[in-house]
Amino acid sequence: MAFEGLSEKLNGIFKKLKGKGVLTEADIQEAMREVKLALLEADVHFKVVKEFVAAVKEKSLGEEVMNSLTPGQQVIKIVNDELAALMGGSNSKLTFSSSGFTTLLLVGLQGTGKTTTCAKLASHLKKNGKKPMMAACDVYRPAAIEQLEILGTSVEIPVYADREARDPVVIAQAARKIAEYKGFDTLIVDTAGRLHVDEDLMDELVRIRKAVKPHEILLVVDAMTGQDAVTAAQAFHERLGIDGIIMTKLDGDTRGGAALSVKSVTGKPIKFVGVGEKNDALEAFHPQRMASRILGMGDMMSLIEKAQESYDEEKSRELEKKIKKNQFTLEDFLDQFSQIRGMGGLAKIMDMLPGGGAKPDEEQLDKGEQEFRSMEAIIQSMTIEERRNPQLLNASRRKRIAAGAGVTVTRVNSLIKRYEETRKLMKQFSGGKPGKKARRMFQGF
Repeated sequence: MAFEGLSEKLNGIFKKLKGKGVLTEADIQEAMREVKLALLEADVHFKVVKEFVAAVKEKSLGEEVMNSLTPGQQVIKIVNDELAALMGGSNSKLTFSSSGFTTLLLVGLQGTGKTTTCAKLASHLKKNGKKPMMAACDVYRPAAIEQLEILGTSVEIPVYADREARDPVVIAQAARKIAEYKGFDTLIVDTAGRLHVDEDLMDELVRIRKAVKPHEILLVVDAMTGQDAVTAAQAFHERLGIDGIIMTKLDGDTRGGAALSVKSVTGKPIKFVGVGEKNDALEAFHPQRMASRILGMGDMMSLIEKAQESYDEEKSRELEKKIKKNQFTLEDFLDQFSQIRGMGGLAKIMDMLPGGGAKPDEEQLDKGEQEFRSMEAIIQSMTIEERRNPQLLNASRRKRIAAGAGVTVTRVNSLIKRYEETRKLMKQFSGGKPGKKARRMFQGF
Protein backbone atom coordinates (compact mmCIF):
# COMPACT_ATOMS: atom_id res chain seq x y z
CA MET A 1 0.00 0.00 0.00
CA ALA A 2 1.09 3.57 -0.66
CA PHE A 3 3.17 5.17 2.13
CA GLU A 4 2.88 1.99 4.21
CA GLY A 5 6.41 2.18 5.65
CA LEU A 6 6.22 5.90 6.39
CA SER A 7 2.76 5.57 7.90
CA GLU A 8 3.89 2.87 10.33
CA LYS A 9 6.92 4.88 11.46
CA LEU A 10 5.01 8.14 11.94
CA ASN A 11 2.23 6.39 13.84
CA GLY A 12 4.86 4.89 16.16
CA ILE A 13 6.42 8.30 16.77
CA PHE A 14 3.12 10.04 17.49
CA LYS A 15 1.86 7.23 19.70
CA LYS A 16 4.66 8.11 22.11
CA LEU A 17 3.77 11.81 21.95
CA LYS A 18 0.09 11.20 22.64
CA GLY A 19 1.02 9.12 25.68
CA LYS A 20 2.56 12.16 27.38
CA GLY A 21 0.38 14.64 29.22
CA VAL A 22 2.99 17.38 28.95
CA LEU A 23 5.53 17.89 26.16
CA THR A 24 8.93 19.44 26.66
CA GLU A 25 11.14 21.01 24.02
CA ALA A 26 13.35 17.91 24.28
CA ASP A 27 10.33 15.72 23.45
CA ILE A 28 9.64 17.78 20.32
CA GLN A 29 13.32 17.71 19.30
CA GLU A 30 13.44 13.92 19.65
CA ALA A 31 10.19 13.44 17.74
CA MET A 32 11.39 15.69 14.91
CA ARG A 33 14.65 13.74 14.63
CA GLU A 34 12.63 10.56 14.22
CA VAL A 35 10.28 12.22 11.72
CA LYS A 36 13.29 13.40 9.72
CA LEU A 37 14.73 9.87 9.57
CA ALA A 38 11.34 8.42 8.63
CA LEU A 39 10.96 10.86 5.74
CA LEU A 40 14.50 10.25 4.48
CA GLU A 41 13.94 6.48 4.62
CA ALA A 42 10.75 7.06 2.62
CA ASP A 43 12.97 8.59 -0.09
CA VAL A 44 11.69 12.13 0.34
CA HIS A 45 14.02 14.75 -1.17
CA PHE A 46 16.52 15.87 1.52
CA LYS A 47 15.84 19.61 0.99
CA VAL A 48 12.12 18.98 1.29
CA VAL A 49 12.69 17.03 4.53
CA LYS A 50 14.83 19.81 5.98
CA GLU A 51 12.24 22.52 5.26
CA PHE A 52 9.32 20.34 6.39
CA VAL A 53 10.87 19.40 9.74
CA ALA A 54 11.91 23.01 10.40
CA ALA A 55 8.35 24.25 9.77
CA VAL A 56 6.75 21.57 11.97
CA LYS A 57 9.26 22.12 14.75
CA GLU A 58 8.74 25.89 14.80
CA LYS A 59 4.95 25.56 15.01
CA SER A 60 5.09 22.71 17.53
CA LEU A 61 7.19 24.77 19.93
CA GLY A 62 4.60 27.58 19.90
CA GLU A 63 3.01 28.58 23.18
CA GLU A 64 -0.48 27.45 22.08
CA VAL A 65 0.74 23.89 21.51
CA MET A 66 3.02 23.53 24.53
CA ASN A 67 0.39 24.85 26.94
CA SER A 68 -2.60 23.01 25.46
CA LEU A 69 -4.41 20.17 27.19
CA THR A 70 -3.50 17.76 24.36
CA PRO A 71 -0.09 18.86 23.03
CA GLY A 72 0.54 15.50 21.35
CA GLN A 73 -2.61 15.79 19.27
CA GLN A 74 -1.78 19.41 18.42
CA VAL A 75 1.59 18.31 17.02
CA ILE A 76 -0.09 15.62 14.93
CA LYS A 77 -2.48 18.23 13.53
CA ILE A 78 0.46 20.42 12.59
CA VAL A 79 2.18 17.51 10.85
CA ASN A 80 -1.07 16.66 9.05
CA ASP A 81 -1.48 20.24 7.80
CA GLU A 82 2.17 20.51 6.75
CA LEU A 83 2.04 17.17 4.90
CA ALA A 84 -1.02 18.34 2.99
CA ALA A 85 0.66 21.66 2.17
CA LEU A 86 3.78 19.79 1.02
CA MET A 87 1.70 17.87 -1.53
CA GLY A 88 -0.14 20.93 -2.80
CA GLY A 89 -2.64 21.84 -0.10
CA SER A 90 -5.81 21.20 -2.07
CA ASN A 91 -6.97 19.17 -5.05
CA SER A 92 -5.69 20.70 -8.29
CA LYS A 93 -8.21 20.08 -11.06
CA LEU A 94 -7.69 20.04 -14.80
CA THR A 95 -8.50 23.32 -16.46
CA PHE A 96 -10.33 23.37 -19.77
CA SER A 97 -10.26 25.88 -22.59
CA SER A 98 -13.01 28.50 -22.59
CA SER A 99 -13.23 28.07 -26.37
CA GLY A 100 -14.92 24.71 -25.88
CA PHE A 101 -12.06 22.54 -27.19
CA THR A 102 -9.18 21.41 -24.96
CA THR A 103 -5.95 19.64 -25.89
CA LEU A 104 -4.05 17.72 -23.19
CA LEU A 105 -0.48 16.64 -23.96
CA LEU A 106 0.91 13.63 -22.06
CA VAL A 107 4.72 13.41 -21.80
CA GLY A 108 7.28 11.48 -19.76
CA LEU A 109 10.07 8.95 -19.60
CA GLN A 110 9.87 5.47 -21.12
CA GLY A 111 7.98 2.88 -19.10
CA THR A 112 5.97 5.23 -16.88
CA GLY A 113 2.64 4.04 -18.27
CA LYS A 114 1.70 6.99 -20.50
CA THR A 115 -0.37 4.97 -22.97
CA THR A 116 -2.47 3.21 -20.32
CA THR A 117 -2.77 6.49 -18.43
CA CYS A 118 -4.00 8.16 -21.62
CA ALA A 119 -6.90 5.68 -21.79
CA LYS A 120 -7.61 5.98 -18.04
CA LEU A 121 -7.69 9.76 -18.27
CA ALA A 122 -10.01 9.62 -21.30
CA SER A 123 -12.32 7.25 -19.42
CA HIS A 124 -12.30 9.56 -16.38
CA LEU A 125 -13.20 12.58 -18.52
CA LYS A 126 -15.96 10.65 -20.28
CA LYS A 127 -17.52 9.74 -16.93
CA ASN A 128 -17.45 13.41 -16.02
CA GLY A 129 -19.37 14.59 -19.06
CA LYS A 130 -16.58 15.24 -21.57
CA LYS A 131 -16.37 13.87 -25.11
CA PRO A 132 -12.69 12.92 -25.53
CA MET A 133 -10.65 11.53 -28.40
CA MET A 134 -7.11 10.14 -28.14
CA ALA A 135 -4.23 10.66 -30.57
CA ALA A 136 -1.54 7.99 -31.05
CA CYS A 137 1.67 9.98 -31.51
CA ASP A 138 4.19 7.39 -30.33
CA VAL A 139 5.75 6.33 -33.65
CA TYR A 140 8.86 4.79 -32.10
CA ARG A 141 7.76 2.03 -29.71
CA PRO A 142 6.64 -1.15 -31.50
CA ALA A 143 2.88 -1.76 -31.19
CA ALA A 144 2.33 1.51 -29.28
CA ILE A 145 -0.40 2.55 -31.72
CA GLU A 146 -2.08 -0.87 -31.52
CA GLN A 147 -1.96 -0.74 -27.71
CA LEU A 148 -3.75 2.61 -27.61
CA GLU A 149 -6.34 1.40 -30.12
CA ILE A 150 -7.06 -1.70 -28.00
CA LEU A 151 -7.36 0.44 -24.88
CA GLY A 152 -9.57 2.87 -26.77
CA THR A 153 -11.91 0.04 -27.70
CA SER A 154 -12.08 -1.15 -24.09
CA VAL A 155 -13.14 2.29 -22.83
CA GLU A 156 -15.23 3.04 -25.94
CA ILE A 157 -13.25 6.15 -26.89
CA PRO A 158 -12.01 6.76 -30.47
CA VAL A 159 -8.32 6.92 -31.32
CA TYR A 160 -6.79 8.90 -34.18
CA ALA A 161 -3.85 7.02 -35.71
CA ASP A 162 -1.84 7.46 -38.92
CA ARG A 163 0.50 4.55 -39.60
CA GLU A 164 1.89 6.18 -42.75
CA ALA A 165 3.04 9.39 -41.11
CA ARG A 166 6.32 9.23 -39.18
CA ASP A 167 6.30 12.75 -37.75
CA PRO A 168 4.41 13.00 -34.40
CA VAL A 169 3.94 16.73 -34.99
CA VAL A 170 2.00 16.08 -38.21
CA ILE A 171 -0.10 13.37 -36.52
CA ALA A 172 -0.93 15.61 -33.56
CA GLN A 173 -1.95 18.50 -35.84
CA ALA A 174 -4.20 16.25 -37.93
CA ALA A 175 -5.74 14.71 -34.80
CA ARG A 176 -6.65 18.14 -33.45
CA LYS A 177 -8.32 19.20 -36.69
CA ILE A 178 -10.33 15.96 -36.95
CA ALA A 179 -11.32 16.02 -33.27
CA GLU A 180 -12.69 19.55 -33.58
CA TYR A 181 -14.41 18.79 -36.90
CA LYS A 182 -16.14 15.69 -35.47
CA GLY A 183 -17.42 17.52 -32.42
CA PHE A 184 -15.13 16.17 -29.68
CA ASP A 185 -14.37 18.63 -26.90
CA THR A 186 -11.10 17.11 -25.62
CA LEU A 187 -8.06 15.66 -27.38
CA ILE A 188 -5.53 13.67 -25.34
CA VAL A 189 -2.19 13.32 -27.14
CA ASP A 190 -0.12 10.25 -26.27
CA THR A 191 3.58 10.79 -27.00
CA ALA A 192 6.61 8.52 -27.02
CA GLY A 193 8.64 8.08 -23.85
CA ARG A 194 11.95 9.88 -23.88
CA LEU A 195 14.91 10.72 -21.65
CA HIS A 196 15.04 14.35 -20.65
CA VAL A 197 18.70 14.45 -21.75
CA ASP A 198 17.78 13.45 -25.33
CA GLU A 199 17.91 16.83 -27.07
CA ASP A 200 16.30 15.72 -30.35
CA LEU A 201 13.30 14.08 -28.70
CA MET A 202 12.83 16.96 -26.28
CA ASP A 203 12.90 19.36 -29.26
CA GLU A 204 10.18 17.19 -30.81
CA LEU A 205 7.94 17.78 -27.78
CA VAL A 206 8.55 21.51 -28.05
CA ARG A 207 7.42 21.35 -31.71
CA ILE A 208 4.31 19.35 -30.77
CA ARG A 209 3.51 21.94 -28.10
CA LYS A 210 3.80 24.77 -30.64
CA ALA A 211 1.74 22.88 -33.21
CA VAL A 212 -1.28 21.88 -31.09
CA LYS A 213 -1.07 24.54 -28.34
CA PRO A 214 -2.12 22.23 -25.48
CA HIS A 215 -4.21 23.72 -22.73
CA GLU A 216 -2.29 21.56 -20.25
CA ILE A 217 0.90 19.53 -20.45
CA LEU A 218 0.75 16.60 -18.04
CA LEU A 219 3.89 14.73 -17.05
CA VAL A 220 3.40 11.02 -16.31
CA VAL A 221 5.87 9.70 -13.72
CA ASP A 222 6.30 6.33 -12.03
CA ALA A 223 6.02 6.64 -8.23
CA MET A 224 8.17 3.55 -7.73
CA THR A 225 11.25 5.26 -9.24
CA GLY A 226 11.39 7.56 -6.21
CA GLN A 227 13.65 10.59 -6.57
CA ASP A 228 14.38 9.75 -10.21
CA ALA A 229 10.75 10.70 -10.87
CA VAL A 230 11.31 14.04 -9.13
CA THR A 231 14.49 14.70 -11.13
CA ALA A 232 12.68 13.89 -14.37
CA ALA A 233 9.79 16.17 -13.42
CA GLN A 234 12.16 19.04 -12.74
CA ALA A 235 13.97 18.54 -16.08
CA PHE A 236 10.76 18.27 -18.14
CA HIS A 237 9.35 21.36 -16.48
CA GLU A 238 12.48 23.43 -17.15
CA ARG A 239 12.48 22.43 -20.82
CA LEU A 240 8.79 22.16 -21.64
CA GLY A 241 6.82 23.94 -18.94
CA ILE A 242 4.49 21.30 -17.50
CA ASP A 243 1.16 22.15 -15.86
CA GLY A 244 0.65 19.10 -13.68
CA ILE A 245 1.72 15.57 -12.86
CA ILE A 246 0.04 12.19 -13.11
CA MET A 247 1.76 9.73 -10.79
CA THR A 248 1.36 6.06 -11.75
CA LYS A 249 1.83 2.93 -9.60
CA LEU A 250 1.29 4.83 -6.35
CA ASP A 251 -0.46 1.75 -4.95
CA GLY A 252 2.77 -0.23 -5.36
CA ASP A 253 5.08 2.35 -3.76
CA THR A 254 5.33 1.67 -0.03
CA ARG A 255 7.71 4.62 0.51
CA GLY A 256 5.96 7.51 -1.25
CA GLY A 257 8.94 9.85 -1.41
CA ALA A 258 8.19 11.04 -4.94
CA ALA A 259 4.62 12.05 -4.09
CA LEU A 260 5.85 14.02 -1.07
CA SER A 261 8.67 15.75 -2.96
CA VAL A 262 7.54 16.54 -6.48
CA LYS A 263 5.26 19.54 -5.76
CA SER A 264 7.86 21.24 -3.59
CA VAL A 265 10.69 20.68 -6.10
CA THR A 266 8.83 21.56 -9.32
CA GLY A 267 6.09 23.85 -8.05
CA LYS A 268 3.61 21.82 -10.10
CA PRO A 269 0.80 19.80 -8.50
CA ILE A 270 -0.01 16.11 -8.73
CA LYS A 271 -3.42 16.07 -10.44
CA PHE A 272 -4.07 12.34 -10.71
CA VAL A 273 -2.64 9.11 -9.31
CA GLY A 274 -2.75 5.63 -10.82
CA VAL A 275 -3.81 3.02 -8.28
CA GLY A 276 -4.18 -0.17 -10.30
CA GLU A 277 -4.34 -1.81 -13.70
CA LYS A 278 -8.03 -1.37 -14.50
CA ASN A 279 -9.31 1.37 -16.79
CA ASP A 280 -10.97 3.16 -13.88
CA ALA A 281 -7.91 2.96 -11.61
CA LEU A 282 -7.10 6.66 -11.93
CA GLU A 283 -8.06 8.96 -9.07
CA ALA A 284 -7.97 12.70 -8.54
CA PHE A 285 -5.21 13.50 -6.05
CA HIS A 286 -6.34 15.11 -2.80
CA PRO A 287 -3.35 16.19 -0.64
CA GLN A 288 -5.40 16.61 2.56
CA ARG A 289 -6.94 13.15 2.22
CA MET A 290 -3.57 11.58 1.48
CA ALA A 291 -2.01 13.28 4.52
CA SER A 292 -4.80 11.84 6.68
CA ARG A 293 -4.16 8.36 5.30
CA ILE A 294 -0.43 8.63 6.01
CA LEU A 295 -1.16 9.54 9.63
CA GLY A 296 -3.65 6.71 10.07
CA MET A 297 -6.70 8.96 10.17
CA GLY A 298 -8.28 7.26 7.18
CA ASP A 299 -9.94 8.82 4.17
CA MET A 300 -13.67 8.56 4.67
CA MET A 301 -14.49 11.06 1.91
CA SER A 302 -12.83 8.88 -0.74
CA LEU A 303 -14.48 5.79 0.73
CA ILE A 304 -17.93 7.41 0.52
CA GLU A 305 -17.25 8.58 -3.03
CA LYS A 306 -16.22 5.08 -4.06
CA ALA A 307 -19.35 3.66 -2.47
CA GLN A 308 -21.48 6.15 -4.38
CA GLU A 309 -19.70 5.35 -7.66
CA SER A 310 -20.02 1.60 -7.32
CA TYR A 311 -23.55 1.41 -5.95
CA ASP A 312 -26.40 1.70 -8.41
CA GLU A 313 -29.10 4.17 -7.30
CA GLU A 314 -31.91 2.08 -8.79
CA LYS A 315 -30.63 -1.01 -6.98
CA SER A 316 -30.55 1.02 -3.79
CA ARG A 317 -34.25 1.85 -4.10
CA GLU A 318 -35.12 -1.77 -4.93
CA LEU A 319 -33.15 -2.97 -1.91
CA GLU A 320 -34.95 -0.42 0.27
CA LYS A 321 -38.30 -1.85 -0.77
CA LYS A 322 -37.16 -5.44 -0.21
CA ILE A 323 -35.89 -4.67 3.28
CA LYS A 324 -39.14 -2.95 4.24
CA LYS A 325 -41.09 -6.00 3.03
CA ASN A 326 -38.67 -8.39 4.73
CA GLN A 327 -37.71 -9.84 1.34
CA PHE A 328 -33.92 -9.48 1.58
CA THR A 329 -32.55 -12.67 -0.02
CA LEU A 330 -29.21 -14.42 -0.32
CA GLU A 331 -29.05 -13.04 -3.87
CA ASP A 332 -29.14 -9.52 -2.39
CA PHE A 333 -26.57 -10.59 0.17
CA LEU A 334 -24.28 -11.73 -2.69
CA ASP A 335 -24.85 -8.44 -4.48
CA GLN A 336 -23.40 -6.62 -1.48
CA PHE A 337 -20.15 -8.55 -1.97
CA SER A 338 -20.07 -7.37 -5.57
CA GLN A 339 -20.45 -3.76 -4.45
CA ILE A 340 -17.47 -4.10 -2.10
CA ARG A 341 -15.37 -5.67 -4.83
CA GLY A 342 -16.39 -2.84 -7.12
CA MET A 343 -14.81 -0.45 -4.64
CA GLY A 344 -11.41 -2.07 -5.12
CA GLY A 345 -11.38 -4.96 -2.68
CA LEU A 346 -10.76 -5.31 1.02
CA ALA A 347 -7.19 -3.98 0.97
CA LYS A 348 -8.17 -0.64 -0.58
CA ILE A 349 -11.15 -0.27 1.73
CA MET A 350 -8.98 -0.91 4.78
CA ASP A 351 -6.49 1.66 3.49
CA MET A 352 -9.22 4.32 3.67
CA LEU A 353 -10.48 3.46 7.14
CA PRO A 354 -9.18 5.32 10.22
CA GLY A 355 -6.58 3.56 12.36
CA GLY A 356 -3.73 3.04 9.94
CA GLY A 357 -1.50 1.77 12.70
CA ALA A 358 -3.88 -1.09 13.42
CA LYS A 359 -4.38 -2.24 9.82
CA PRO A 360 -4.29 -5.99 9.28
CA ASP A 361 -1.20 -7.45 7.68
CA GLU A 362 -1.12 -8.87 4.16
CA GLU A 363 -1.90 -12.37 5.41
CA GLN A 364 -5.05 -11.12 7.13
CA LEU A 365 -6.11 -9.16 4.04
CA ASP A 366 -5.60 -12.24 1.86
CA LYS A 367 -7.69 -14.22 4.33
CA GLY A 368 -10.44 -11.61 4.06
CA GLU A 369 -10.44 -11.82 0.26
CA GLN A 370 -10.56 -15.64 0.47
CA GLU A 371 -13.51 -15.32 2.84
CA PHE A 372 -15.35 -13.24 0.26
CA ARG A 373 -14.66 -15.78 -2.50
CA SER A 374 -15.73 -18.68 -0.29
CA MET A 375 -19.05 -17.06 0.63
CA GLU A 376 -19.67 -16.24 -3.02
CA ALA A 377 -19.02 -19.90 -4.00
CA ILE A 378 -21.46 -21.13 -1.35
CA ILE A 379 -24.29 -18.89 -2.53
CA GLN A 380 -23.64 -19.72 -6.17
CA SER A 381 -23.86 -23.45 -5.31
CA MET A 382 -27.48 -22.95 -4.22
CA THR A 383 -30.47 -23.16 -6.52
CA ILE A 384 -32.31 -19.94 -7.36
CA GLU A 385 -35.19 -21.10 -5.16
CA GLU A 386 -32.84 -21.67 -2.20
CA ARG A 387 -31.22 -18.26 -2.58
CA ARG A 388 -34.60 -16.55 -2.59
CA ASN A 389 -36.06 -18.66 0.21
CA PRO A 390 -33.31 -19.68 2.68
CA GLN A 391 -35.94 -21.36 4.87
CA LEU A 392 -35.65 -24.32 2.48
CA LEU A 393 -32.07 -24.99 3.52
CA ASN A 394 -32.41 -28.13 5.59
CA ALA A 395 -29.53 -30.40 6.60
CA SER A 396 -29.40 -32.41 3.35
CA ARG A 397 -29.47 -29.30 1.16
CA ARG A 398 -26.70 -27.70 3.19
CA LYS A 399 -24.59 -30.84 2.79
CA ARG A 400 -25.09 -30.74 -1.00
CA ILE A 401 -24.21 -27.02 -1.14
CA ALA A 402 -21.06 -27.56 0.94
CA ALA A 403 -19.89 -30.29 -1.47
CA GLY A 404 -20.59 -28.06 -4.47
CA ALA A 405 -18.66 -25.12 -3.03
CA GLY A 406 -15.79 -27.25 -1.72
CA VAL A 407 -16.30 -26.20 1.90
CA THR A 408 -17.52 -27.78 5.12
CA VAL A 409 -21.16 -27.77 6.26
CA THR A 410 -20.00 -25.63 9.19
CA ARG A 411 -18.96 -22.90 6.73
CA VAL A 412 -22.38 -23.05 5.09
CA ASN A 413 -24.09 -22.79 8.49
CA SER A 414 -21.86 -19.82 9.35
CA LEU A 415 -22.85 -18.04 6.14
CA ILE A 416 -26.56 -18.59 6.79
CA LYS A 417 -26.17 -17.24 10.30
CA ARG A 418 -24.36 -14.14 9.03
CA TYR A 419 -27.03 -13.60 6.41
CA GLU A 420 -29.76 -13.78 9.07
CA GLU A 421 -27.94 -11.29 11.27
CA THR A 422 -27.44 -8.93 8.33
CA ARG A 423 -31.09 -9.20 7.34
CA LYS A 424 -32.17 -8.26 10.90
CA LEU A 425 -29.77 -5.31 11.04
CA MET A 426 -30.88 -4.03 7.67
CA LYS A 427 -34.47 -4.22 8.81
CA GLN A 428 -33.56 -1.86 11.66
CA PHE A 429 -32.25 0.70 9.15
CA SER A 430 -35.12 0.31 6.70
CA GLY A 431 -36.51 3.68 7.68
CA GLY A 432 -33.43 5.41 6.32
CA LYS A 433 -33.09 7.04 2.92
CA PRO A 434 -31.37 5.43 -0.08
CA GLY A 435 -28.61 8.03 0.39
CA LYS A 436 -27.40 5.98 3.37
CA LYS A 437 -26.40 3.16 1.06
CA ALA A 438 -22.73 3.35 1.97
CA ARG A 439 -23.57 2.44 5.57
CA ARG A 440 -25.88 -0.36 4.51
CA MET A 441 -23.21 -1.92 2.33
CA PHE A 442 -21.12 -2.77 5.38
CA GLN A 443 -23.84 -4.20 7.61
CA GLY A 444 -22.81 -7.72 8.54
CA PHE A 445 -19.31 -7.63 7.04
